Parts: sequence; C-alpha cells; structure tokens
Amino acid sequence: MKKMAFGLVTIMLMVLFAPLQSEAKIKDKLPSLKKEKTEISVEAQTMVNRLEEIKAMDLSKMNSSEKKELRAEVKMIKSDLQAQQVNSSGGVYISVGAAILIVLLLILLL
Repeated sequence: MKKMAFGLVTIMLMVLFAPLQSEAKIKDKLPSLKKEKTEISVEAQTMVNRLEEIKAMDLSKMNSSEKKELRAEVKMIKSDLQAQQVNSSGGVYISVGAAILIVLLLILLL
C-alpha cells in the first residue's frame, strides 16, 4: 500500500512540475530575446576588413616567418574584437553576495 501511495505521489509531482505544457504559452507571450544585429564601430569594421584580406591572401607563397606574423595579427585582431563586443554589452554584473549585502543594507536603512 505504501509503495502504491508513494508511486502516485511521485507521478502527480512529475505531472505537476512538467514544463512541457507551459512551454507553448511562454513562447507566444514573451518577446524575442534574440539580440538584434547592431551597428559595429568604424574600428571594428576595419578590423573585420583586415581579417577578410588576410583570409583572401595566398599563403603558399609566403615563408614561415611571414605566416607566423599573420597568425599573430589575426589572434590580436580577434581578441580586440572580442574585447569590444564584451565592453559594448552595457550590462552591470553583480555577485550574489553583493546582492544580499545590498538588500540587507536597504532593509536596515529603510
């Protein structure tokens, strides 16, 4: 009898917390969370153009030192583009501990 009751409770909890039914409703009501394509800065566009130039180059006629310089340049450009993308997000990040501390201070002060 206990096994049957335990099984029924388990099944009811699984049905209760199953996200399958609510998924369709949420997709219709929420706006699209995809980031829209934003305009990139002039510096970023020049870096992208340089990457395309390097990609179009004929590397078979170059010696190993020139190829090495190009690889270093590509790595530098990619890291700069990634840094610009991270800095342009405009988000403010706060840790959980800091959030708890702020909430506690607000409660005490107000």
